Amino acid sequence: MMDWLKRNGIHFAVAGIFLVLCFFYFSPAFQGKVLGQGDTLGAQSTTKEIMDYRARDTTILWTNQIFGGMPAYQLWAPYKANIATHIVTAISYWLPSPVGLVLVLLLGTYFLFSVLRLSPWLAAAGAVAFTFTSYNMILLAAGHSEQAFAIAFFAPILASILLTLRGRYLLGSSLMALFLAIEIKGNHLQMTYYLMMAILILIGIELYHAIKNKTVAQFVKSLCYLAAASLLAFAVNASILWSTYEYGKDSYRGKSNLTNNSKEPRDGLDRDYIYQYSQGVAECFTFLVPNASGGASGPQLFDENSEMVKVFTDKGQPAEQALNIIQQITTRPGMEGLSLYWGDKRPDTSGPNYFGAGICLLFVLGLLIVNDRLKWWLLGTVVLTMLLSFGGNWPYLSDLFLKYFPLYNKFRTVDSILAVTSLCVPVLAFLAIREVIATADKKILVKKLLLSLYITGGLLLILIVLPELFLSFRPSDQVSSVANLTQALRGDGATANALANAVVKDRVNLERADATRSLVFVLFTFGVVWLFIKQKLNLATFSVVLLALILVDLWQVDKRYLKDTNFTDKQETSVPQRPVDTEIAKDPDPDFRVFDATASMKQDVQNPFFHKTLGGYSAARMKRYDELMDNQFNGRANPAVLNMLNTKYIIAPDSGKQGETLYPNPAACGNVWFVKRIKYVANADEEMQALTHFEPKDEAIADKQYQTIIGNEQIAPDSSATIKLAAYNPDHMVYRSSSKTAGIAVFSEIYYNKGWKLLIDGTESPYFRADYLLRAAPIPAGQHKIEFIFHPRSYYVGEEISTAGSILLVLLLGGALFGNKIRKYIPDNEVKS
Repeated sequence: MMDWLKRNGIHFAVAGIFLVLCFFYFSPAFQGKVLGQGDTLGAQSTTKEIMDYRARDTTILWTNQIFGGMPAYQLWAPYKANIATHIVTAISYWLPSPVGLVLVLLLGTYFLFSVLRLSPWLAAAGAVAFTFTSYNMILLAAGHSEQAFAIAFFAPILASILLTLRGRYLLGSSLMALFLAIEIKGNHLQMTYYLMMAILILIGIELYHAIKNKTVAQFVKSLCYLAAASLLAFAVNASILWSTYEYGKDSYRGKSNLTNNSKEPRDGLDRDYIYQYSQGVAECFTFLVPNASGGASGPQLFDENSEMVKVFTDKGQPAEQALNIIQQITTRPGMEGLSLYWGDKRPDTSGPNYFGAGICLLFVLGLLIVNDRLKWWLLGTVVLTMLLSFGGNWPYLSDLFLKYFPLYNKFRTVDSILAVTSLCVPVLAFLAIREVIATADKKILVKKLLLSLYITGGLLLILIVLPELFLSFRPSDQVSSVANLTQALRGDGATANALANAVVKDRVNLERADATRSLVFVLFTFGVVWLFIKQKLNLATFSVVLLALILVDLWQVDKRYLKDTNFTDKQETSVPQRPVDTEIAKDPDPDFRVFDATASMKQDVQNPFFHKTLGGYSAARMKRYDELMDNQFNGRANPAVLNMLNTKYIIAPDSGKQGETLYPNPAACGNVWFVKRIKYVANADEEMQALTHFEPKDEAIADKQYQTIIGNEQIAPDSSATIKLAAYNPDHMVYRSSSKTAGIAVFSEIYYNKGWKLLIDGTESPYFRADYLLRAAPIPAGQHKIEFIFHPRSYYVGEEISTAGSILLVLLLGGALFGNKIRKYIPDNEVKS
C-alpha cells in the first residue's frame, strides 16, 4: 500500500492542486451560492411537472407542462439501470456545481497528457490550458452544463483510444467503454457527434500508417477492441439512445409533415436556424486576442472613458448619465450594430473562444518541430472544425456537410464545434514541449522557436499597429443601426454618425489593449522555453512556471465572463409569481392549458413554473406542434386551435402595457368531448389548412389513412352523452364515458403512438390522430372506463439492456485493472500485446 501511494503521490498532489484552483475560482459555490444561469432556469421550468412527481417518489415519462405535451425522457428521466447515471450523481453529490464538472475536466485532460507521456507538472499545465479555455467557462456561466459535461470527457476518451492503439487492448478499450458511456449519458449528442468526427480523422491517419508500416493486423485488432467498447457503451445507454432515436423522427429535428412551406426542410433543421451562431472568419483572431471582435454582446465593456461616452460629455452631459444613455442605446432592438461586439456570430454571443496567447505560440512551434503522426491528426481536425464553425459566414464546406454528412443537419449553433479545436490546439502545443525536451539539437530548436515568435509576435504587432489591416471593426448591421438611431434621435444624424465613429474607436482600443496583453504573454512564454532550451531552467521549474503563465493568462480572461457576481443565493434564481399566475392557481382543475400572449411561445420560461402552457423552453419539442405554432399562432392565435387545446385561460397585456390581464376562455373544449362529424383530408397540408376555419367541439379533422380505424358508418351523436376526465397522471389518464350510441371522442392530449396505449374497460383499443396533433378514438355505446397509458418499450426494454451492459462493463473494468496489476509482475520480454 505504501509503495502504491509513493508511486502515485505526485498524481494525488496534482489532483489536490486542481481542487485548490477550483476552490479559489468558484469560491461562491462553496458558500452555498449557485450560478444564476438563464438556461438552467429554462431547464427548471421545463421539468417542473417531472420534478413535482419525482418529489412524490413517482417517475413520469410524459409531461403536459410544455408545448401541449411531450415525452419527459427528452427532458429528464432516472435511467437507474445505467451505471453512468450513478457516476454522474456521485460527481455532483460530493462537490457543489460547477466544481465537480470542472474537476472532471481537469483530471480527464490530465489523464490524456499523461498518456501522451508528459511529466505530471506538464500534464497539469496542459489540463489547465484546456479546462480554462474561455469557451468552457462561458458555457458554465450560460448554464449549458450538459454540453460542458460532454466536453469534459473528450480527453479521457481520446486517451483510452490512444492506449488501445498502442497495444494496451483490454485496459484501453475498457476505459474507452466507461468514458464513452458517461459521455453519452451527458445527453449532448451534438458534442459527442463532433468528437466522433475527430476520432474518424484519427482512425484514418492510423490506418494510413498501419498500411505504410505493415502493421495492419495490430491496427485491426485495436479497431475491434474499440468497436466492442463502443457497442458496450451503447448498450449501457440503450434506454437513452433507443428512446431518443425513436422520438427523433417525431421531434423538431425530424422530417417535415408539411410540403407547402418551401422554407422548411424535408428533414433536419432549417439551414438558417442551423447557421445561427456561426463563427465569423475574422473572429478566429480571438483565439489569440480575446477582444479582437469586441468581446461579448451587450454593454458590459463600456466605461466612462469610452469614446462613445465622450460624444455626450463633450456636449456637457455628466459621464455617469452619458454611460447610462449609451447602455440603453446599445441594448435596444435594431441597434445591435452599435455594441462593442462587432463579429458575425449573430444574433449575439456570450464571449470569444480564447485559447491563450502562450498556447498559440506553442501550437505554431508544434507545427514546426513535432514529428509524431498525431500532429497531422491534430492539424487536420483543427482545420476541419474551424472551417465548419464558420457555418453561414463561409458556407461552402458546411453546405456540403449539411447535404451529405449523416445527421449533421440535426444540430444548430455550429460554432460549438470549436470545443474540439480548443482541445486539439493545447495538445499539439504540449507535444511541442515534449519534442523540446527530447530533442538533442538545441540550435535547431532555438531557430524554430524564434520563427514561432516571429509568426505569432509579428501578427500581434500588426494587430497593435495596423489592426484594420485584418479587422474591419464594423458589423454588417452597423449602417441599419445608425439609421435606427437617427430615427430615435428625431433626425439627429450628426450625433448618430458621431456615435458610430466613436464605437469603432472603442473597438479598436479594446483590440489593441488585448493584443498588447497577448504579446506580453507570448514573450514570457518564449522566454521561459528559451531559458529551458539553454538549460537555464530545470524541467521541474520550467513546468511549474509554464503552468503558472497559462493559468494567469486564461484566468484573467475567464473572469470577464464567469466571475463571482454570476453566483447568486439559491432563492434568487426562482421566477416571481405574477398576479395572473396566482389567480390561475386557484382553479382546482388538474389538466388545462394557458396561453400567454405576452411571451414568446418557443422561449417561454415563466409560465411552465406555474401552469401547463402552450409554449415552453426546449429544442426537443415535437415537429407537429412546432408546425402548428408557426402556422396557427403566426401573428394572431387561432381561436379554434386555442379551444381544441383546452386553453382555459389567456394572458394578454393590459391596456396600459404595464402588466398582464387574465381572460378566462369559456369556449375551451375541455379535456375530452364527443364530436358530431369527421372531416377527412388527404395529407398534412390539407389538415393544417382545415384548422383555419372549423368548430373543434363539433368536428374532428382526420387524415384519410385513419378511416379504417374510424369506420365508414355515419356518426349518430347522442345529445345526452358524457365523457370526462376522472383521474389525472401524465402517464396514466383515466376517463369515464356514458352514451346511448357509439361515438368519436377527441382528447385534448398530444398524439404520440410510440408508447401510448388506449384501454377501454381494460382491453387495448385503437386510436388515431385528429386535428393535426390530438388523440381521438371510437368509443362504443354504454358506460366505459377509458385509459391512456404511456409505457414506451424503448425506455423499459432499454433499461433492461442497460442493466446487462452495466454489469458487463463493471466486470470488464475489473478484469482490465486486475490484468494491468498482474502485468507489472511479468518481465517485459514475456508480455505479449
